[in-house]
Amino acid sequence: MMTVYPACFYKEKDGNYSVIFPDLDHLATCGDSLENAVEMAIDCLAGYVHTAKAEKKSLPEPSDMSSIDINAEYNEYESAFVNIVAVDVEEYAKKHFEKSVKKTLTIPAWLNNLAEEKNINFSKTLQEALISKLNVG
Repeated sequence: MMTVYPACFYKEKDGNYSVIFPDLDHLATCGDSLENAVEMAIDCLAGYVHTAKAEKKSLPEPSDMSSIDINAEYNEYESAFVNIVAVDVEEYAKKHFEKSVKKTLTIPAWLNNLAEEKNINFSKTLQEALISKLNVG
């Protein structure tokens, strides 16, 4: 499920960008280019929402973009605009926040030997099988 919030993007006089989410306690990030600022905004939003959900904190409703006063957040910039930042937090977390865990398993020796002869990556094979079996990913 997509999470969307408006963000204020400010181009600084030095060419870098600052990004502020007014609805999320003025959560802020930055980037050295517009593309990098958008990537950082997505990461920042995903991290904030992921943490809030893990801590069972409620999130505010996103404001309508037209109701945001861009100068209320920051006033030392070369140019500025408001844009929606969207991210599927669950998918993003799977790729960026979730750590791998080590599992120990037992398989027959003959199967182990055959798999090793074929240079099978056990971790990758188990992940693929679990994803298929659970119908996820």
